[in-house]
Amino acid sequence: MTELLFYHLQRQPIERVLPPLLEKSLERGWRVVVQVATEERVDALDAHLWTYRDDGFLPHGTSREPLAAEQPILLTVTSDNPNRANVRFLIEGAAMPADAQAYDRIVLLFDGEDPEALTAARERWSEAKQQPGFELTYWQADENGRWQKKA
Repeated sequence: MTELLFYHLQRQPIERVLPPLLEKSLERGWRVVVQVATEERVDALDAHLWTYRDDGFLPHGTSREPLAAEQPILLTVTSDNPNRANVRFLIEGAAMPADAQAYDRIVLLFDGEDPEALTAARERWSEAKQQPGFELTYWQADENGRWQKKA
């Protein structure tokens, strides 16, 4: 069964939320693909993941690179899975891949301050509840920024 996790971002930009989630994925030995809506966003996240901490970085690459299949974290705008990831992050409304149930976990990060993103996330939740093979959870940060499971 594929875990489908919805992360409701409020008062926190994706640049703050994504790196710790990626770190946890790597700690668990998972390979990750991060799908975004535009190549510009790929470039921005690529730069950010190298510099978000003074004492470290997240090993990653983009799907445009020759060694994309070797990357533990791969940034892309497509729905393919060249690095054989078992976890997929969908950001900024990136489409659910056709092979969604092939993943152990899919994480949808959405901006709760954006009415369109909130509506789209609710629609995805409703659609996923109707499909067999998904275990859904909904996460929201508390006032201290810690993620709390809400559903």
